[in-house]
Amino acid sequence: MANTPQAKKRIRRNAARTIVNGNRTGRIRTFVKKAESALEAGDKAAATAAMAQVQPELMRGVAKGVLHKNTASRKFSRLTKRLSALA
Repeated sequence: MANTPQAKKRIRRNAARTIVNGNRTGRIRTFVKKAESALEAGDKAAATAAMAQVQPELMRGVAKGVLHKNTASRKFSRLTKRLSALA
Protein backbone atom coordinates (compact mmCIF):
# COMPACT_ATOMS: atom_id res chain seq x y z
CA MET A 1 0.00 0.00 0.00
CA ALA A 2 1.13 3.53 -0.71
CA ASN A 3 2.71 5.37 2.20
CA THR A 4 3.85 8.66 0.75
CA PRO A 5 1.48 11.45 -0.30
CA GLN A 6 2.93 11.37 -3.80
CA ALA A 7 2.24 7.65 -4.17
CA LYS A 8 -1.33 8.14 -2.93
CA LYS A 9 -1.83 10.94 -5.44
CA ARG A 10 -0.46 8.75 -8.25
CA ILE A 11 -2.98 6.06 -7.35
CA ARG A 12 -5.83 8.57 -7.54
CA ARG A 13 -4.54 10.01 -10.81
CA ASN A 14 -4.04 6.59 -12.39
CA ALA A 15 -7.58 5.56 -11.47
CA ALA A 16 -8.98 8.70 -13.09
CA ARG A 17 -6.88 8.27 -16.23
CA THR A 18 -7.92 4.62 -16.51
CA ILE A 19 -11.57 5.68 -16.69
CA VAL A 20 -10.90 8.38 -19.29
CA ASN A 21 -8.72 6.11 -21.42
CA GLY A 22 -11.29 3.31 -21.22
CA ASN A 23 -13.95 5.68 -22.52
CA ARG A 24 -11.70 6.75 -25.37
CA THR A 25 -10.93 3.16 -26.30
CA GLY A 26 -14.62 2.26 -26.21
CA ARG A 27 -15.46 5.20 -28.45
CA ILE A 28 -12.86 4.08 -30.99
CA ARG A 29 -14.16 0.50 -30.89
CA THR A 30 -17.70 1.73 -31.50
CA PHE A 31 -16.69 3.62 -34.64
CA VAL A 32 -14.67 0.65 -35.91
CA LYS A 33 -17.63 -1.69 -35.32
CA LYS A 34 -19.95 0.65 -37.23
CA ALA A 35 -17.57 0.57 -40.18
CA GLU A 36 -17.21 -3.20 -39.99
CA SER A 37 -20.97 -3.74 -39.88
CA ALA A 38 -21.44 -1.48 -42.92
CA LEU A 39 -18.73 -3.43 -44.75
CA GLU A 40 -20.34 -6.76 -43.88
CA ALA A 41 -23.71 -5.50 -45.09
CA GLY A 42 -22.10 -4.56 -48.38
CA ASP A 43 -23.39 -0.98 -48.19
CA LYS A 44 -20.65 1.02 -49.89
CA ALA A 45 -22.16 4.44 -49.15
CA ALA A 46 -22.59 3.73 -45.44
CA ALA A 47 -19.16 2.12 -45.27
CA THR A 48 -17.55 5.16 -46.88
CA ALA A 49 -19.29 7.48 -44.42
CA ALA A 50 -18.25 5.28 -41.51
CA MET A 51 -14.66 5.21 -42.71
CA ALA A 52 -14.64 9.01 -42.80
CA GLN A 53 -15.47 8.91 -39.09
CA VAL A 54 -13.13 6.06 -38.14
CA GLN A 55 -9.91 7.63 -39.40
CA PRO A 56 -10.01 10.78 -37.22
CA GLU A 57 -11.03 8.72 -34.19
CA LEU A 58 -8.08 6.37 -34.63
CA MET A 59 -5.66 9.26 -35.04
CA ARG A 60 -7.14 11.01 -32.00
CA GLY A 61 -6.53 7.80 -30.03
CA VAL A 62 -2.91 7.87 -31.16
CA ALA A 63 -2.55 11.53 -30.20
CA LYS A 64 -4.00 10.87 -26.75
CA GLY A 65 -1.75 7.87 -26.20
CA VAL A 66 -4.50 5.28 -26.08
CA LEU A 67 -3.43 3.46 -29.25
CA HIS A 68 -0.05 2.83 -30.79
CA LYS A 69 0.48 4.55 -34.13
CA ASN A 70 1.10 1.29 -35.98
CA THR A 71 -1.99 -0.32 -34.46
CA ALA A 72 -4.20 2.50 -35.69
CA SER A 73 -2.58 2.42 -39.12
CA ARG A 74 -3.04 -1.34 -39.34
CA LYS A 75 -6.72 -1.14 -38.38
CA PHE A 76 -7.42 1.63 -40.87
CA SER A 77 -5.47 -0.12 -43.62
CA ARG A 78 -7.42 -3.35 -43.19
CA LEU A 79 -10.74 -1.51 -43.20
CA THR A 80 -9.73 0.46 -46.30
CA LYS A 81 -8.72 -2.75 -48.06
CA ARG A 82 -12.13 -4.27 -47.31
CA LEU A 83 -13.86 -1.11 -48.54
CA SER A 84 -11.99 -1.15 -51.84
CA ALA A 85 -12.89 -4.82 -52.27
CA LEU A 86 -16.60 -3.89 -52.24
CA ALA A 87 -16.35 -2.08 -55.57
